[in-house]
Formats: sequence, C-alpha cells, structure tokens
Amino acid sequence: MSKRSTTLASLAAELGVSRTTVSNAYNRPDQLAPATRERILAAAAARGYAGPDPTARSLRTRRQGSVGVLLTEHLSYAFEDMASVDFLAGMAEASAGASTTLTLIPAGPDTVGAPEDAHAAQLVSSAAVDGFVVYSVAAGDAYLEAVRRRGLPVVVCDQPTDSGLPFVGIDDHAAIAPAAQALIDASHARIGILSIRLHRERHDGEVSAAQLAAADMHVQRARVQGALEVLRAAGIEGVPVVTRHINDSRTAYAAAEELLTAHPDLTAVLCTTDSMALGVLAYARDHGISVPEQLSVTGFDGIAPALAVGLSTVVQPNKAKGAAAGHMLADLIDRDAARGGRATQPAEPPHKLLRTSFHPGRTVARPRGERLLPGRG
Repeated sequence: MSKRSTTLASLAAELGVSRTTVSNAYNRPDQLAPATRERILAAAAARGYAGPDPTARSLRTRRQGSVGVLLTEHLSYAFEDMASVDFLAGMAEASAGASTTLTLIPAGPDTVGAPEDAHAAQLVSSAAVDGFVVYSVAAGDAYLEAVRRRGLPVVVCDQPTDSGLPFVGIDDHAAIAPAAQALIDASHARIGILSIRLHRERHDGEVSAAQLAAADMHVQRARVQGALEVLRAAGIEGVPVVTRHINDSRTAYAAAEELLTAHPDLTAVLCTTDSMALGVLAYARDHGISVPEQLSVTGFDGIAPALAVGLSTVVQPNKAKGAAAGHMLADLIDRDAARGGRATQPAEPPHKLLRTSFHPGRTVARPRGERLLPGRG
C-alpha cells in the first residue's frame, strides 16, 4: 500500500479493525489496549499515514478539538510568570488523553476603549475552539464580552467573581489573612502593601482608599482589602498601598523602591504576589537591608522560586486550579454535545473554590533593628 493512498478506512481494513478503532488510536487512546494502539500506530508510521484529517473530523463532529485560554497579559508572560505556568500546566493535565489542544489568546494588559473592543471581537471570533477558559480579567472586559457573544461554553478563573458564569478560583479575601496575621503576631505595626494592578486603566504608584474601593480587578482588590481588614482589627491604620500595572521583576523592584523610599519607617511589606515579594527581597539585598531582622516580607502564590528562598507566603493551588477549570469546561462541552451541539449556560453555573494554606517560611520575624535608608552607612 503506497503512502499516498493510505487512508483511515484502508488502514483499518488492512489491520482487520474498525475505523473507530483506528480513530481512537489517535483521538481517544484511553479506549484501546496499549498493544492494539501500538500496532495501529506502527502500521500507520510504516505507510506514512499521519492520522485522521483534522478538518474532516471537525466537520463531522462539529468539534474543533481545542479550548481557548484567554489571558490578560502579553503572550510571553504565560511562559515567564510561574503562577501562570503552573495554571497552564494544570490545564494541559486536564486535557491529557482527550486529544484536546490549548489555544492561547493573549488579551494584553492594556485593553480599554473602542479600538480594543473591535480587536477583542476579531481575535475571539476567529479562535477555532470548542469553549473558553477566561483567566483573570477585569469586570466588563472587552474580551470577556466577546467570549460571551460567541455562545460557547465558558469557565471564568479567578476573576471577575460576579460574572454569572461557571467559576473556578479561591477566596482571595480570606486567603491573605494569615499573611497579615503573621506580621501582627511578630509585633509589626508599620506595614506597607505592594499589589499588582487594581484597575484596567494604567495606574502606577500609591493607591488611595477611594481608588481601592473602585478597583475593577477583583482578585487584587480582595487581597488588599482582606489584608487591611485584618490590620485594622489589630488597630493598624494608614497602611500605604503601592501598585504596578505590569507584573514583572523590573516593576516589582521599582514598586519596592517607591514604597520603602517614601515610607522609610516600615518594618514589613505584605505583597499580593510572590513576584512582588521577590522584588522586595532583591531591593533589600541591593541596599543592605537585612530580611527578616530589619524588614519582614510576605508573598502570595507559593511559586517554586519563592519557596526555594524561604519566602513566607500564601500557597494557592495554581496547577490544581488550571486542572479544575479544564475539567469543568470539558464537562460543559460534553454536555452541549449530548444536546446536539446547542450551547447553553447552566441554570446554576458550577462554582468551585479551592483551598489555600500559609507557608511560614523564613522572612517574617520581630523587628530587631532600625532599617538604614539607601545611601546611609
């Protein structure tokens, strides 16, 4: 049999198996005995057969075999930020064995205004996917609205928390409380907070109480407000909050510099991400500030680099979150397929909250000395 003429049907006939069995060898390997699948794949490879035609399969099944992951960052961020890497690893784990691919759709961090609305509609409408996981976008985000209009199954992860769509996330307000309490228990009263962006519109710098209350990035708002609530209960008021729109090592370092220069009396910094906390540690190291003797630091996420340096941090299950979102979306897609492909949101959308924990680490201690300002010996 020539390589050119080999088809799924001809390969099935030669091997004495059904067309479905050959198809399952590629698309549903869990349905076959390993020896049977290996025999089919070996015969296909010998004849130059690469598998069922994806276009024909899509037309026949009305399935694309891919799910879209909508990100609020530039595409490179998905491979640089460890929390995002862990989340995507969980999504990939959920699709293992189902022959489903992931299509990354980067919305970017600056998506405000009519031109972005049009771009969102074009980008989302052209995605060849069976459904979407929307990963942490602002309330009213143009890309989220474009996803709604597609009429496909959707799962929101992290935010917005009040979209009325199926949801996977954590209780960010409650999750950060142990970090704030750890600083109180260590007798800190002069505490500052660093947060990644709180608003869709760019704002870098100190945040007022009014700006915090109006924040449309629910996750960061909940973490900051949760921490402030614990601190206020301990009688600690006037806590400065500094934010950065972009979340990377350079901006985290700059945020630490701004906070600690403007408020030189601080003995502790509570951060809403580990990336921010790592920026504080780098700034402290460069300026001769001893951690935790002169400055205590807490983070949030529990990424491997933070745990490796002993950061005191809130650990959230980023990989499990991705897996839960992937499985929830797969269930919604299968449900619609069973109804003849009619996409409808469930009357009571599933809502799954995962547990977090606090890792004590080594970066919180009782303040034991005055912190020296940069440039002073």
